[in-house]
Amino acid sequence: MSSTESPRRTALDAVHRELGATMTDFAGWDMPLRYGSERDEHQAVRTRAGLFDLSHMGEITVTGPQAAALLDYALVGDLGGVGAGRARYTMICQENGGILDDLIVYRLAEAEYLVVANAANAQVVLDALTERSAGFDAEVRDDRDAYALIAVQGPESPGVLKALTDADLDGLKYYAGLPGTVAGVPALIARTGYTGEDGFELFVSPEHAVRLWRALTEAGAGAGLVPCGLSCRDTLRLEAGMPLYGHELTASLTPFDAGLGRVVKFGKEGDFVGRAALERAAARSRENPPRVLVGLVAEGRRVPRAGYPVVAGGEVIGEVTSGAPSPTLGRPIAMAYVDAAHAAPGTPGVGVDIRGTHEPYEVVALPFYKRRA
Repeated sequence: MSSTESPRRTALDAVHRELGATMTDFAGWDMPLRYGSERDEHQAVRTRAGLFDLSHMGEITVTGPQAAALLDYALVGDLGGVGAGRARYTMICQENGGILDDLIVYRLAEAEYLVVANAANAQVVLDALTERSAGFDAEVRDDRDAYALIAVQGPESPGVLKALTDADLDGLKYYAGLPGTVAGVPALIARTGYTGEDGFELFVSPEHAVRLWRALTEAGAGAGLVPCGLSCRDTLRLEAGMPLYGHELTASLTPFDAGLGRVVKFGKEGDFVGRAALERAAARSRENPPRVLVGLVAEGRRVPRAGYPVVAGGEVIGEVTSGAPSPTLGRPIAMAYVDAAHAAPGTPGVGVDIRGTHEPYEVVALPFYKRRA
C-alpha cells in the first residue's frame, strides 16, 4: 500500500468502532488493536473465550484435476496426502529455500483447496502460486474479497459455538474443517487458531460477518467471551511459541533455520520449488546448526523487543525476534535466535542488551505455555 492509499476496512469495521476499539494500520488494513485492556483480553482467551476479526488474512482457492500436484510442487508440504476436510500447516519457499510465507492449507474437496496466507504476504503468495501453476491443469483464484474470517478462541469456545450450530464439533479434530451453518450463516468451520488454545476459525461471506459476530457475542455472554484485538493475539501466540512472519520467519531463513524442518516433506513424489536448497539446509542443520530459536524469560521487569542483541560473556550471541510482557508468566518473555552453543535450556550468563544494559534472561525451551489437553 502506498503512503497515499487509505487502509482497507473489514466488513466488521463499524462494529469495532461501535465497541470503541483502538484501530491500527496492519498490513494495509485498518484493524482493532485492542478494545480495552489487552491483558484482560489475553486472560479471557486463556481462561474463557475471545472473539477476533481476522478478515485481513489472504484466502486463495486452488481447484482443478491437478490442484494437489500443483500445491505439492509449489509448497514444501505433502498436500496431496491431506484428506478432504483436513488442514495442514506448511510453507512456500523461494528456489534458494528462503521462506516466502507460512500457510494453512485446507483441503475442501478432492480437487479444491483453500490456501490461507498472512495479510502482508497474500499478494506475494498469490503471485508465486499463479506463476508456479504453469503447466498444471489447475486454477489459482484470488478469493480475498470472498471471505470474512472470524475466530472464537479459548476453552469455552466449543460451548459458545455449539449454541449456534448443529455441526459435529466434538468430532471435528484439530486442523480439520467442515462446511456448516453458524447462526444460520453458511460457513467453513475450522478447528484452527493462533493462540495456543482450543478454538475455531469461521470463514463466511463478508455480507454475513456482522450477523455472525453479533450472534457469537450474544451466545458467549454467559461464558465470559470478549472481543479481542491484534495486540493480545500477538502475546498469545508468543506464549505458545508460534512463529510470526517478519520476525521468526523471513525470506533470509529456511524452515530448517527456524527449527521447522519437519514441515518440509522430502518423501513426497516429484520435485518442488526449493527442494535442492532445502536438502542442503537440512544437512547443514544436522552437521553444524546455525543459530537456534529459543525462548528467553526475564529475571527482571524490562521488556525486550525485536532486534535487541542477545549477549553472553560480553559478546553478541544472537538477536531477539519477538518480545513482550507475558500475562500468563507474569514476566517479560522473548523468542530469539542464538548461537547453538548457548541454546540449551538453563545456559548460564545469557542476557539481552536493552539500551546498553545487559539484563539477565533464562534460556528455556519453547513453548512458554501449553494448554492442558
